[in-house]
Amino acid sequence: MSFRRGVVRQSKFRHVFAQAWKAEHCLDDVRVTRVTWEGPLCAANPKFIAVIVEAGGGGAFLVLPLTKSGRVDQSTPTVCGHAAPVLDIQWCPHDDNVIASASEDCTVKIWQIPDGGLTAPMTEAAVNLEGHSKRVGIVAWHPTALNILLTAGCDNLLCVWDVGTGELVYQLSDAHPDLIYSVSWNREGSVICTTCKDKALRVIDPRRGTVLKVREKAHEGTRPMRAVFLADGKILTTGFSRMSERQLALWDTKDLSEPMAVQEMDTSNGVLLPFYDPDTNMVYLCGKGDCTIRYFEVTDESPYVHFLSLYSSKEPQRGAGFLSKRGVDVNKCEIARFYKLHERKVEPISMTVPRKSDLFQGDLYPDTAGLEPSLLAEDWIAGQDAPPLLVSLSGGYTAPPSKSNTLRGRPKLLPPTNSSTASTASSAAASREMESEAMEQVQVGRETEGGVERVRKEDDQLSDILTEIRALRALVLAQGHRIDVLERQVARIEDGDV
Repeated sequence: MSFRRGVVRQSKFRHVFAQAWKAEHCLDDVRVTRVTWEGPLCAANPKFIAVIVEAGGGGAFLVLPLTKSGRVDQSTPTVCGHAAPVLDIQWCPHDDNVIASASEDCTVKIWQIPDGGLTAPMTEAAVNLEGHSKRVGIVAWHPTALNILLTAGCDNLLCVWDVGTGELVYQLSDAHPDLIYSVSWNREGSVICTTCKDKALRVIDPRRGTVLKVREKAHEGTRPMRAVFLADGKILTTGFSRMSERQLALWDTKDLSEPMAVQEMDTSNGVLLPFYDPDTNMVYLCGKGDCTIRYFEVTDESPYVHFLSLYSSKEPQRGAGFLSKRGVDVNKCEIARFYKLHERKVEPISMTVPRKSDLFQGDLYPDTAGLEPSLLAEDWIAGQDAPPLLVSLSGGYTAPPSKSNTLRGRPKLLPPTNSSTASTASSAAASREMESEAMEQVQVGRETEGGVERVRKEDDQLSDILTEIRALRALVLAQGHRIDVLERQVARIEDGDV
């Protein structure tokens, strides 16, 4: 049998195959939540796996070391500080010990998990974020700026928080007329894309509070849609056709009038959750209630979205967790790993590229986003953007110990006032004065009392004070910019320009 050249598309990911781990490496007796929210219900990073579980009153999720396997005892401590069921969880991309959770109790909580996992039930959160009036179903950390978190609730609000200070930085109340289904940051964290119950796909600048692009009826079906930003700025969506067929579509943000590609799959009613790997440009689709995981490669050549293969099993999935690339086993050419949620079990599934050599395969593992943030929260609030800082996976990745200062300094800031720009400038000057005074006080203390231990304590104290001052200064600047915009709008209205 002969084959013509050029018929088969060349790709190193054409032969990716999925393999479930053996039973002894699974987590058994995990009571996965029965909440009807269309989310993944699981999150994993190189240190821990978190799973939302059933709780007798209130809401809870389980946090276990990634190396844990076998039966999970019913007495295993959980994170159980919410007053209603937990709907979404996500690990911080800049600290593997910090996780955010959203709940039906209208709050978002930030938790600091100790190295090694929990030894007792955790009820007190490191930070409590209260700004939604209805249940909160989505949390999304900023990919490159430290401590910036976006939340979306059933009150149709988008909120952007500075977790380091516990303050609401931006709030978008009029961007969505109905329930928000999904939110995704682009690679630099400058804009987000959202899907909504009104069937529209939106591209939004959260700092300016403006909707940059809208595509009405991205998918014409009534079931929920999902959208995710790709590394090159395109958007991939999943949804349903008018005939209830599940669809996958690729969009160019420069022109949302027509999709670049559309693929129809089947007529199942499970919502397709897209998981995107920016390093390999592969997309994995997990349908809730499905027994399959489909995976595709996105390229620059038509038809742009190429179906690779399909993993199939006998048991349907309740949800799935997608492991950060830093956690995969490079020695086995593992390019992705899922944690499939069964009714009472968590099953790891590895995606592997078959290679004969035991050497590190650099073409499969380009440098990936590391823990180090590109920006501080105040830099992003002031308008800066930056791509993620990359690390090499050559030789494998070792997770560092917990960063105790990630969530340091959470002052209760005063609400913004209607002061003028002049008062903003004077406040900034006052904050600089406070900073210099703080440094002088600590230096004096060092000279008079001395001692290594005292110096260490003073360094911590100085760090906390400076963190608070920087947060105050960023807030003052942000409010000053907002006041300028509002004053210009008032002037235009008075002049009759509007």
